[in-house]
Amino acid sequence: MTTPSTPPLSIPDGSRSAKLPVIEIRGIVRRHGPVTAVDQVSFEVRRGEFFSILGPSGAGKTSVLRMLAGFEDPDQGDVLIDGRSMLGVPPNRRPLNLVFQSYALFPHLTVFENVAFGLKMRRVAPPLIAEQVREALTMVKLLGKESRLPAQLSGGEQQRVALARALVNKPAVVLLDEPLAALDQQLRQEMQVELKSIQEQAGLTCVCVTHHQEEAMMMSDRIAVMHQGRMWQIGAPREVYERPCNLFVSRFLGVSNELPGRLEGLVGEHRRFQPSDDEQPPLLVHPVSDEEAGRSATLSLRPEQLRMTHERPARPDPLLRGRIEKTLFSGSNTKYLIRVGHDRLWEVRHRSGTHLPPFALGEPVFLSWSASDGRLFFE
Repeated sequence: MTTPSTPPLSIPDGSRSAKLPVIEIRGIVRRHGPVTAVDQVSFEVRRGEFFSILGPSGAGKTSVLRMLAGFEDPDQGDVLIDGRSMLGVPPNRRPLNLVFQSYALFPHLTVFENVAFGLKMRRVAPPLIAEQVREALTMVKLLGKESRLPAQLSGGEQQRVALARALVNKPAVVLLDEPLAALDQQLRQEMQVELKSIQEQAGLTCVCVTHHQEEAMMMSDRIAVMHQGRMWQIGAPREVYERPCNLFVSRFLGVSNELPGRLEGLVGEHRRFQPSDDEQPPLLVHPVSDEEAGRSATLSLRPEQLRMTHERPARPDPLLRGRIEKTLFSGSNTKYLIRVGHDRLWEVRHRSGTHLPPFALGEPVFLSWSASDGRLFFE
């Protein structure tokens, strides 16, 4: 018995509008004994979107992925794919494929046989299997390596075989569990570009679980930051990085140079911020509502927002005094760790080749930035 002819390798929209979400997660809760691993999580994933769930170990992101894949059912809530509830639907009957961190390739099967495995289980006709496998291998740039075993491939090639095996079944969704974690840094960066290109070319809807911030920001259309079982913020990478909702998100998505203090009155179009360290002068910060005046807050600035100079700048920007405590050269830039006050180290980065005057260890410096930069987080 053979199945009907299948369309070319792409993810069809079917009869549903592309504007509708492919995935709807509605208030899911998952408990492991007394521990609530996932606590009232809700989100949607749009068709053709690369959506990443980002968070530290123990955040609950893998539990969300397992409930999507069907390896676990939520204790509360619902998981919908293309508008249909997946509660009680086993993994092999869900319109999705999972690419594991370990790739989970069959070591005794060739590249062709690994990619064709799912089609053979569905009893697709051999001529159609050959056609679909060829299309999948072309997409991941492995055509010509059909007869090789996984052990004869590089780590990047194995990752692409795993991806081809997922693509060949034309799932509505591809789930990626730390897909590049097993690769070295250089190959990982190359595969980030390739994976995003494949996703866009095939029109895939991808949900990726990772703890790697740079990887998520490079590949994702939107990011969901998880912590302690909850979704703390969902948005485009730039939005979440530049406008984090709280200090945890700010710290997790990059370096957060922080200064505790108290918000005071208006100064022109800005407000005055008095650092808790009395040795530092008052600073101008972006305006906030009148109700916030007098509250304790933490000012957070990204390293790229800071300017470091030997001399006091002429412009009336916010200004702090500091002293260089350490320099770290990383090739593309140099990181300077600046002692600000008694117990705080701030990070400043200078790109290599910018012809800035050298800064020496122990040297006093001035740090300045635009008053509109930075974020205020209230206690």
